[in-house]
Amino acid sequence: MFARDTPPGYAGYKWRLHRNVALAVLALLFSLGLMAWAEQQGLSRSLIGPIFLFTTVMVYALIGISGRTTDAEEYFVAGRRIPAMYNGMATAADWMSAASFISLAGALYLQGFSGAGAQPGGLAYVLGWTGGFCLVALLIAPALREMRLYTLPDFFQVRYGGRWPRLIAACSAVLCCFVYVVAQIYGVGLIASRLTGVQFEIGILLGLGGILLCSFLGGMRAITWTQVAQYIMLLLAFLIPVSWLAYKQLGTPWAIMAYGEQLPKIAALEQKLITDPAEIEVRDAFYHRAKNYELKLQNIGHSLSLEREELESRTRSLKAQGADFALISQARRELLAVPKDQSAAKEQWTRAMQENYERAQPLSGVPRHAQAFQGNPEGTPDQQALYDKSRLNFLALIFCLMVGTAGLPHLLTRYYTTPSVAEARQSVAWSLFFIALLYLSAPALAVLVKFEVMNNLVGSSFDELPHWLAQWTRVDASLLDVADVNGDRTLQFGELRLGADMIMLATPELGGMPFVVSGLVAAGGLAAALSTADGLLLTISNALVHDMKARPGKQLNSPEGRVILSKFALLAVALLAAVVAAWKPAAILALVTASFSLAAAAFFPGMVLGILWKRAHRTGVVCGMLAGLAVTVFYMLINAPVLRVWWGADLSSGLWFGIQPVSAGVFGVPVGFLVTVLISLLFSPPYAKPITGSDEPFAGL
Repeated sequence: MFARDTPPGYAGYKWRLHRNVALAVLALLFSLGLMAWAEQQGLSRSLIGPIFLFTTVMVYALIGISGRTTDAEEYFVAGRRIPAMYNGMATAADWMSAASFISLAGALYLQGFSGAGAQPGGLAYVLGWTGGFCLVALLIAPALREMRLYTLPDFFQVRYGGRWPRLIAACSAVLCCFVYVVAQIYGVGLIASRLTGVQFEIGILLGLGGILLCSFLGGMRAITWTQVAQYIMLLLAFLIPVSWLAYKQLGTPWAIMAYGEQLPKIAALEQKLITDPAEIEVRDAFYHRAKNYELKLQNIGHSLSLEREELESRTRSLKAQGADFALISQARRELLAVPKDQSAAKEQWTRAMQENYERAQPLSGVPRHAQAFQGNPEGTPDQQALYDKSRLNFLALIFCLMVGTAGLPHLLTRYYTTPSVAEARQSVAWSLFFIALLYLSAPALAVLVKFEVMNNLVGSSFDELPHWLAQWTRVDASLLDVADVNGDRTLQFGELRLGADMIMLATPELGGMPFVVSGLVAAGGLAAALSTADGLLLTISNALVHDMKARPGKQLNSPEGRVILSKFALLAVALLAAVVAAWKPAAILALVTASFSLAAAAFFPGMVLGILWKRAHRTGVVCGMLAGLAVTVFYMLINAPVLRVWWGADLSSGLWFGIQPVSAGVFGVPVGFLVTVLISLLFSPPYAKPITGSDEPFAGL
């Protein structure tokens, strides 16, 4: 029988927490006011960024150090005494990763409400992630909390028995969490390099130090309270800029209520840009560039040799003429950028051809913001097919994000930390509330930023462009591309390409806000990335040490020993993830979305059937997890652009029903359900009991 009541002295413990958090909020607001005053008095911008970075990281580190422990109950589940509201706040911080804070508004800016191209996102992210919490609240969290376990793979061992369900669950947790944490560390490096001016790789190391200080010593106990502090930071960092922009454009800070007024204005600006002669010149220039790359790809070897010879001849000519050193350096950089072999040239030129064809489209390939779906249900056959495909991808992504949310190991582990099942349910409700504060603001921010760009930035002279454009180009050239394509020295919309990962971070500078707001936004993004990375690294280390242990007779000698090994595993995984993130494997949002599909296929069928269906059995769930995960990974790999270019396949020929690989879980989840059910019915005896309604679930297994 599990204890259902809260521990003695719990009411006094909660009161002390309320007091401490209130004092922390007041201290944060005072610090922000002090920084704003210092900027007005002449404090250099080059100092404001590092002050924000190091101050916030040190605060998180102090919380992490004060929460240090070697007790297994404290390290893995924070002593099961986190109140519902604070667990909800920590869960929201855990959830508001770099993808949600940094990239969600950027995705809505670039993709509109319906999504575009290979990213069928838009509002699908908001709907899918929020709907996933409803699944967690109604189905998953109460059942897991009642079992009083430590990790998600614990559920698979207790429910199904044997070693293999736990081992497969642990490996799956490592896989999906590692993909997720790479995205977070990439975001940490991006923000740290922007705040301090150091190289991207050095920024990763700086952020990694903060992550380890928060999670290495105290595990879940330290992570929970650092995440509470991080949520307060990221909430202020998100709401202040969007409220500022709303007040600037609409005369009210209530962005969520008022941003709809800008949608008709954006629609009018979009129509104007589509028919503008200067924009048409830019689109024609990109079209000719794409055609040139297409011609190069017809004879790669000859084109590569010709390009190398032309650049070598140009470099020699500039040297012979005694040209300016900057021109010679530019020619050398262009020569070094030439692909080394035909395989690299094929990949690079194919990508460049596709990008230029995309930018040759109206609005540089960005869909109209308020458009429901791409295409037209009453248009030509091609437009109707595009409409159906866009709608299908939208629904597929919502499905993957919902069931992926209900299967994320680092998220579900948070509901082991509450004192009771009732508080686990309340915790999910608080999580939804705290997440909604930001998710309802993200569409508003995207609309306000797009209006600011189209109405104020586009049409500016290249000689008068703001300095922040050049600063972001130095951080990462892939985040921002601006060039005078048609030579009129006036910025057109098609000449400006903003990456999704910089929209939120550049909002204060775009809106003309004080630099202290830029520092606050960067600190909020850093808090979002750090909070999620902490939870993910702890989940991976626990999976490697706690969940991949041998049979009961061979497990580690003591809980304290497992805690120590978990700490060293956390350190090793963090360093490996930092190395992978330094390669910049993909955009933050793409990596995070892929991890949701992996989690959905690996965990959701086995958890749901294990909770609701008594005949679900070990053999069935092992085969179901492997089959679902295999289908998902296979679909992602056969549609990876790098691999398809390598073997010469068309980038769209491998899609099933036109569904993009970020939604691969839409195939893996049904396969997992089907295989688990069939094998459980055919080969397994109906001896297991369902979780719901049982005081001691599966005690006999």
